[in-house]
Amino acid sequence: MARGPLYKVPFRRRREGLTNYYKRRKYILSGKPRFVVRKTNQHIIVQIAKALPQGDEILVSAHSAELRRDYAWLGDTNNTPAAYLVGLLAGLRAVKKGIFEAIPDIGLHKAIPGARVFAAIKGAIDAGLKIPCRETMFPSEDRIRGVHIAMYAKMLKSKNMSEFKRRFSKYLERGLDPEKLPEHFEKVKQMILWRYGLLKPSS
Repeated sequence: MARGPLYKVPFRRRREGLTNYYKRRKYILSGKPRFVVRKTNQHIIVQIAKALPQGDEILVSAHSAELRRDYAWLGDTNNTPAAYLVGLLAGLRAVKKGIFEAIPDIGLHKAIPGARVFAAIKGAIDAGLKIPCRETMFPSEDRIRGVHIAMYAKMLKSKNMSEFKRRFSKYLERGLDPEKLPEHFEKVKQMILWRYGLLKPSS
């Protein structure tokens, strides 16, 4: 409801919680492409977008569904390790296309240190893309590799096998022991780097 004669109705996308126009204005004035990170209940999506009068032009994109389809990823597609790998993919594609710099756009997500959006940014930086971001915002290397998931799985397995099987049923269905997630992460990361000519895959 209106709050008085001076009340202005926010733009539709702001009302729907999709766009912060104050931030968007700052992004556009920077003149640099945006490294856009979005997450859903099941996936992580990364795009590098350039603002144009007629709308955003997507220069590069990467989706966590690609990890499973193209790189035999057996972990979840919306957790911290997956976010890093999607960011790595997007960063490698950007560099390959001659894009070497971008500014972070995390949308309406809160800037919480260690959040998945910052794992994606860290992946892109490791790929060679220059993105301004404080080091303190990145998850630890162990968290990026999924060590916290592996440790939780190990603890749960030793205390309550039925609960372990319930919580990690999808991992087990896909043929991955969650305790082996860090090793699996490294293997998939090496495969991505190998596909872009930067590293040989592990055996």
